[in-house]
Amino acid sequence: MMRRTKHVAVAAAWAILAAMATAALADVRLPAVIGDHMVLQQGMKIPIWGWAEPGEKVTVKVGGRSGGATAGNDGCWRVTLEPLKAGGPLKMTVAGKNILTVDDILVGEVWVASGQSNMQMSVGGSANAAKEIAAAEYPKIRLFTVPTVTAFTPQTDVKGAWVLCSPKTVGGFSAVAYFFGRDLLKNLDVPIGLIHTSWGGTVCEAWMSREAIEADPDFKPIADRIVKPDANPPPKPGDPNVPTVLYNAMIRPLIPFAMRGAIWYQGESNAGRSYQYRKLFPALIADWRKNWGEGDFPFLFVQLANFMARKGEPSESGWAELREAQSMTLGVPKTGQAVIIDIGEEKDIHPKNKQDVGRRLALAAGAVAYGKKIEYSGPVYESKTVEGGKVRLKFTHVGKGLVAKGDKLTGFAVAGEDKKFAWADAKIDGNAVVVWSDKVPAPAAVRYAWADNPECNLYNKEGLPASPFRTDDWPGLTINNK
Repeated sequence: MMRRTKHVAVAAAWAILAAMATAALADVRLPAVIGDHMVLQQGMKIPIWGWAEPGEKVTVKVGGRSGGATAGNDGCWRVTLEPLKAGGPLKMTVAGKNILTVDDILVGEVWVASGQSNMQMSVGGSANAAKEIAAAEYPKIRLFTVPTVTAFTPQTDVKGAWVLCSPKTVGGFSAVAYFFGRDLLKNLDVPIGLIHTSWGGTVCEAWMSREAIEADPDFKPIADRIVKPDANPPPKPGDPNVPTVLYNAMIRPLIPFAMRGAIWYQGESNAGRSYQYRKLFPALIADWRKNWGEGDFPFLFVQLANFMARKGEPSESGWAELREAQSMTLGVPKTGQAVIIDIGEEKDIHPKNKQDVGRRLALAAGAVAYGKKIEYSGPVYESKTVEGGKVRLKFTHVGKGLVAKGDKLTGFAVAGEDKKFAWADAKIDGNAVVVWSDKVPAPAAVRYAWADNPECNLYNKEGLPASPFRTDDWPGLTINNK
C-alpha cells in the first residue's frame, strides 16, 4: 500500500511539473529591452513584441493607446501602438493567458550607442570621474546596457534591465553615451533613454548582418570570414571580431525598439583598411536602417582622436586615412560627425575627456535629428584655388568666423606635382585660409592635420575644431581589403 502511495505521489509531482512547464510555454513574455523604467520614443509609432503560445491573442495597453495581435506558429507576436507625447510615468499591461505589467515608463528620446572601446569606456574612467558620478542624479535619464556576447546566428533577446541614472548606476555606463544624454536632457527637457551596446577592440564588420556583407562583392574577403553555424567541427564562440557576431547578439535583439537615432564611436580597429572603410561604414549604417525599419534615422559618429607620437615631418598616416573615410560618410543622409582631433592623448588610445565628445555629438543631434539652426561642426574643407605660389582654401561650417588657437595657424602642408610635402605657412583671410611654402613654388595639393597625432589649431568662433583633410587623392598607404 505504501509503495502504491509513493508511486501516486511521484506521478502527481510529475503532473504538476508538466503543467507548470506547459503554463510557462503559454505565458506571454517580453524581451529584456521592454521592461520597468524604460523610455519609449515620443512622436513615433511604438512596436511592442514578445512571445506566447502559437495562436494566443495578446493585447497591449499604455498611455491611452492599445492594440492586439495573435502569436504566430513560431510563438512571436507584435503590436504597433500609435505615438505618445513626452511625459510619464506610465504603466503598460500586456495580456494573454497571463498578464504582465511594466511600471515606471517614461516617454521621450531614445538613442542607441555602439562601437568599440572609446564608446565602452565608462564614466568611472573619464576625466573628473568622482565629481561626475556624484552629480549624476538624473531620474529622467534611463540606462540600458547590453552584455558583451557573441552569436553566429541572429538572436531574439539579450540580458539586461533599465535603470534610473544615479550616482549608484552611472559609474559603469558608457561615458560618451551618458554625457551625450545629459546634454540632450538639458537641451530638450524630455526624458532620455540610452541603450549602450559596444565592445572594445572590435571591427566594423562584426556589427553588420550577414546579408549586408554578402550583398556587396567588394566585401567578399570579409564574407569569407563569416563563421557558418553548421560548420564541422562546430565553431567556438567568444571572438568578437568574427564578421556578424556582434550584430547577431548585441544589435538584432534590440530591433525594432523605437528610437530616434544612433551614436557610434569606432574605427581604430579598421585603421589598417581605411579605403575599404569608405564603403564598409556606410554599408553598416544602411544595414541598421533597413533592419530597424525606421527609415533614415539620424546616425552620428565620432572621428578618431589624435593619438601616438607626433612626427617632425609630413608623412602618410593610416589614422588620417581612416578619419578621411569617416568624413566621406557625411555624404550619407542624416549623418553627423563629432571631430575630436584636439582632445586626444599621445600615449593613451582612450582619451579621458569624454565630456566634449558627448557635447559635440549632442550638438550634431540638435541640427541633424532635431532641426535646430545651430552651428554644430567645425570648419570643413570645401574647395581650393591656386593663386600663383599660394593656395586659397574655402570652408563650410565657418560659423561666426575662422580663428586660430595660438599665435599662428599650424598643421598645414603643401606639395607640388612631385608629391613631396613640406610644412606650410597659413593665414586666415575672411572665411578662407591662404597656404604657401617657400619650399614649394608651384603648389598642387594641401593637407591639414594629416597625421596620427597632428599639431593643428584651426577652429570656428564657436570653438569647434576643423576636420582634418587633404585636397589630393594620391594613393596613401597600402590598401588592405581583407
